[in-house]
Amino acid sequence: MIIKRFLLENFRNYVCAAFELSPNTNVIYGENAQGKTNLLEAIYYLASGKSFRNSKDRELIRHGSDHAVINADMETPDLEYSLQAELFTGKRRKFIVNGVDVKTAGEISGRLRAVLFSPEDLYLVRDGAAARRKFMDAAFSQLRPNYAQLLAKYNRLHEHKTRILRDWKEKPALLEALPTFNLQIAEVGALLIGYRARFLDKITICASQIHKEISGNREVLSFRYKTVSTIDDPFESPERLRDKILLHMKTHREAELAAGSALSGPHKDDLEIYIDGQPAKSYASQGQTRTAALSLKMAERELFRIDSGVNPVLLLDDVLSELDERRRDYVLNRISDGQVIITLCNGSQQEFCSGRSFEIVSGSIKSQTDAGIGNVE
Repeated sequence: MIIKRFLLENFRNYVCAAFELSPNTNVIYGENAQGKTNLLEAIYYLASGKSFRNSKDRELIRHGSDHAVINADMETPDLEYSLQAELFTGKRRKFIVNGVDVKTAGEISGRLRAVLFSPEDLYLVRDGAAARRKFMDAAFSQLRPNYAQLLAKYNRLHEHKTRILRDWKEKPALLEALPTFNLQIAEVGALLIGYRARFLDKITICASQIHKEISGNREVLSFRYKTVSTIDDPFESPERLRDKILLHMKTHREAELAAGSALSGPHKDDLEIYIDGQPAKSYASQGQTRTAALSLKMAERELFRIDSGVNPVLLLDDVLSELDERRRDYVLNRISDGQVIITLCNGSQQEFCSGRSFEIVSGSIKSQTDAGIGNVE
């Protein structure tokens, strides 16, 4: 999967910028706060329908403008096509595929597959459960568009239930709707749990092998999917999972009413990570946690390749400077195939044998260089 051309209009600090990208490595360099990460954010937005910075759409539009455009001309071994997102301050966003409007972001899922690796991902192991859920949801939403649609539906139901639990003391009649929302949440949640379990089953194989390679066969990486306590087998039928979620909700009803928030459901799920059988969050060294996080992100890329037969676009946001020499060399050796877009700060000294480099200054392309670069200054 290759992005041939990429255009930004009024996105973040870009007024108008057009990138003719190499099918190999593309280095985006410049000083801090010039717009390097903004470019990766725009690409990720086309792939996922959202910002990896958790920004709202209106925050992505350049100050003083009322709309923004992100456009990519794509190429796979079988076809060429274009993707476009248009963002507005006063109305709903719009997605366009080959010049034809589509209704939802879910309809563009999978058309541009991109894996993002940022410095924040190195803390994936030590962060709370929400960070690991975000990793699972972001990856699987691109792999399976149905998952993205289910997740959006679940989030809407969860928001409705939360409002009921928050406001029921002032409006007791709201509780009459609670059983209906619990049933719908359990039905959709059962499907999400099944998807997540199958995703974890696949990524475990890839990540464990990569971790073994990076650690020199000295460590074993493993995972456990933790969901609601009434479920001991997440691979059961959706009907069985639904009933067990409902049972968990029943036992937590009084606690939810007292807390005024939803305490039961897959929005509390976690991906527990172990190194040599010990919880990595508690016992792993800094080097081990970084190796585990790196293994997960590289496994995500490998899983995309296995699923579609082509490499996803790999986005590296100044992550090499956060890795030691051994881990950095591993990444560089593994990204030799497929398209890579990598951001570097001035002064970085990385050598790439092929590709193109772009110097970014204040949201504009100041210079462009073909072939390898070294000692960027």
